[in-house]
Amino acid sequence: MRPWAVSGKVAMTERPARATTAALRVILTALLAAIIALGCLSTAAEAQERSRRNLFDMLFGTREPDYPDQPIDQPPPRRKVQPRKRPTPPPREPVVQPETPPPAEKLPDAKTILVVGDFMASGLGTGLEDAFSTSPGVIIQTRGNVASGLVRQDYYNWPQQLTGMMDQLKPAIVIVMLGANDRQQIIGDGLNEKYGTDPWFLAYEERVQQFAKLVTSRHIPLLWVGLPSFGSDQLTASAVKLNQLYQSQATSVGGEFIDIWDGFTDQNGEFIVTGSDINGQQVRLRTADGVNLTAAGKRKVAFYVEKSARRLLGDQASPDITRLDTGNPLPAQQANLPPTEMEKITRIPPMSLSDPDLDGGAQLLGGTPAPASTTPSPRDLLVDKGQMAPAPAGRVDDYRLPDAATP
Repeated sequence: MRPWAVSGKVAMTERPARATTAALRVILTALLAAIIALGCLSTAAEAQERSRRNLFDMLFGTREPDYPDQPIDQPPPRRKVQPRKRPTPPPREPVVQPETPPPAEKLPDAKTILVVGDFMASGLGTGLEDAFSTSPGVIIQTRGNVASGLVRQDYYNWPQQLTGMMDQLKPAIVIVMLGANDRQQIIGDGLNEKYGTDPWFLAYEERVQQFAKLVTSRHIPLLWVGLPSFGSDQLTASAVKLNQLYQSQATSVGGEFIDIWDGFTDQNGEFIVTGSDINGQQVRLRTADGVNLTAAGKRKVAFYVEKSARRLLGDQASPDITRLDTGNPLPAQQANLPPTEMEKITRIPPMSLSDPDLDGGAQLLGGTPAPASTTPSPRDLLVDKGQMAPAPAGRVDDYRLPDAATP
């Protein structure tokens, strides 16, 4: 065979094989491209799905929806919970507040209590009006000047004003409470002294004494009320000194000093804002400035003064001053009685509990001496003569020998 013939046959057989191989390459290339495209789509979907997963899903796995037909992105519907009906509480009984007795109508011959001083005295007067509101025989007259005192007579001359007040009102008691404004320079009568110096205290002491004498010289009872503690340490220190001065000068001319210090301090003597009121309840006694008094504080100051005022006024300060022997109208139930029954009413004067005639005797129990004995007692024999009576026979301290005749 010729060489070119062989090579020609080989060439003829290789052409279909090459065409088939090329076709296969094209098909494989298309398949590979399709596979790569699908892989990219799945990778993008996985990346998107992975980006939606949180830390909880990565630790505990992807949460499957409770409802297969519902997409994962939407939460399952929540059940509507009916609110529980709470039982209706029983109706509360209304709290009945204690009724405050109405103010008593004052009698024509009621005694007048005159209260003078600064803003503290004005608060004291308010508290005394409450304290004596049910006493028809007492009238409270408050004459307080807020910024007054005894150091600035050029601003308000208290000695001159007090004289006119007593001439007009004819008080049965005069109550003085001032000094909270006197921690300043004293002026008047040729004086011009700074607070805290010895000349200042000497001049102020003389003014306090003269002011107190204006009351006691008329034989009118004087009650001088001391100052309470204050929120400022400087004011409190001044109040301590002034109270000592008030007490010494008021008592020296026959007046009475009312000490209220313990009612507005704690057990260590320190200033308090909240404390016990007259009923023992914890209330606010002082205002935010540490100087003024609240309504409860004013009533508490009046509580200290009220005891001395009632002692001085006696029955005049009693709430039941209207009696049969005073000439006042009779109660309604007695006014309707017939004249024959009215004559049977026996009027008994009040008796003292220390009266010996209450039990029909002339002397109190134990007032009569013990009757004297004619024969000496065993005690007298033992103490005076050293003689002791023999013990009765058979007693444990009978040490006598038995009689020989006794079997």
